[in-house]
Amino acid sequence: MVEPIRTSTREEREEWIRQAHYNLFQLPAEQVYIDLLTDSGTGAMTDRQWSAMMMGDESYAGARSFFRMRDSIRRITGFEYVIPTHQGRAAENVLFSALVKAGDVVPGNSHFDTTKGHIESRKAFAVDCTIDEAKNTQLEHPFKGNVDVAKLEKVLAENADKVPFVIVTITNNTAGGQPVSLQNLRDVRAVCDKYGKPLILDSARFAENAYFIKTREEGQADRTIKEIVRDIFALADGMTMSAKKDAIVNMGGFIATRRPEWYEAAKAYCIPFEGYLTYGGMNGRDMEALAVGLDENTEFDSLHTRIHQVQFLASLLDEYGVPYQRPAGGHAIFVDASKVLPNIPKEEFPAQTLTVELYKEAGIRSCEIGYILADRDPVTRENRFGGLDLCRLAIPRRTYTDNHMRVIAAALKNVYDRRGEITRGYRITEEAELMRHFTVKLAPAE
Repeated sequence: MVEPIRTSTREEREEWIRQAHYNLFQLPAEQVYIDLLTDSGTGAMTDRQWSAMMMGDESYAGARSFFRMRDSIRRITGFEYVIPTHQGRAAENVLFSALVKAGDVVPGNSHFDTTKGHIESRKAFAVDCTIDEAKNTQLEHPFKGNVDVAKLEKVLAENADKVPFVIVTITNNTAGGQPVSLQNLRDVRAVCDKYGKPLILDSARFAENAYFIKTREEGQADRTIKEIVRDIFALADGMTMSAKKDAIVNMGGFIATRRPEWYEAAKAYCIPFEGYLTYGGMNGRDMEALAVGLDENTEFDSLHTRIHQVQFLASLLDEYGVPYQRPAGGHAIFVDASKVLPNIPKEEFPAQTLTVELYKEAGIRSCEIGYILADRDPVTRENRFGGLDLCRLAIPRRTYTDNHMRVIAAALKNVYDRRGEITRGYRITEEAELMRHFTVKLAPAE
């Protein structure tokens, strides 16, 4: 389906973003021309998915739709036990409620916002063990999402009794949508086995990760996506999934595991938090669409078409000299705000400033993946400035055309061309203790 989208003037957009306290999450969708805030739940479903939705069984218990979804998950991942949830962060909440306690240390590769939030809200500590190459946005490296195995082993050696599990995000969203190699997952698994620790995969974009393994990793070119996916999950004890990404549904997620004790522990939290075990916060129609989407999007052609569009946008930015996290990720372009706006001090949030400028320029809504999203250190309460400061352009699946990519690139070029004139950013006037970027209020720095 299509809908009319209203164009707006720069004057209107300047007033709208002021009313939203310079937080693009707070903008009504009708005030946005091209929406790149997220690729989560914003993709277009296929005819087979829409057809499946008509078969949704909305029974409270024992719905046919649950069993179809469960069987699809089992077939693709190899995990026996499945708990549905309404989305990925709900899967984290249910599973982490069972596994994480105060004082725990959870190592991984650049935990994303909700993952870090669910760890730190339990007074535990999320430790980043991503490879150092990920910090250099202009360095070409095929698997910038990889875990630094030496860093991981150091954390485990020093905190062995405090680590409930290791979690690896595929693809690594915070590092710029960067993939993790199959060999790196094998190495992580070996370290986990050495210290007797289970491995969880945050699997929102596991299919896109498998695509990069097939196209970039030695010895994988002749294998199917589904074969690679089974090898990936064979290395893990369980997974959390936001199905709004690689299953391309509007709502839904799940936990899957091969550990019956995890399943039993998580059940106790699913029922009060989400709903009964055979729907877990999902409608029957959404479970039907999820089952089909998982199957369709673990095929090469579907992934190639989607990732090629992201790479097309990257090629346009290359023409204009706009710096981004290289190579282009699977679901988004992550623009290096510190290089695009070099005159904005880190204390005034360059990436957030860039999102505002891009919106004022062309009505494009993007997302800050940087110093605001990083939250404050849970102990010192100081802003965490140690990571990357990126403006994410997340491309919804099967939604925008290449002409939209040209508009996005031209708008970024215009902002980049006047970077010398942009000398002040924003200050925080109101913030939540955790995951502040969703509701933060800002004002121009003076």
